[in-house]
Amino acid sequence: MAIGSKAKYTEKQKRKAEHIEESYEQKGASPKKAAEIAWATVNKQSGGGERSGSGTTTPQRKKTAARKDSARRAAATKRTNANPNSLESHTKNDLLSLARKKNIPGRSTMNKSDLVLALQQGEKSS
Repeated sequence: MAIGSKAKYTEKQKRKAEHIEESYEQKGASPKKAAEIAWATVNKQSGGGERSGSGTTTPQRKKTAARKDSARRAAATKRTNANPNSLESHTKNDLLSLARKKNIPGRSTMNKSDLVLALQQGEKSS
């Protein structure tokens, strides 16, 4: 099958792409650009043509759950690999309580990076 072939797409996907393409052509896009946008939109919405081995039998909710789980594991790894003694590895609430103990003014309006800087400056001046 040639690259760019639309043979593996369902009729519904083809109709959707055609409708999107017509809409973009009416808005003044060139036919080539309208077709590119249309197929990119169809691919994004439905994951492309119905190819075997492309995960077409996996339910969308399982894919979503897998992505969330992957993001959680990545965040946990990042926290684990961070230097436990560094301020960046602490949560914002942890940093707020440290700032409270050191009586840093304006701490309630600071974001995490501001709290880290203020705490680091407080350590240098001690």
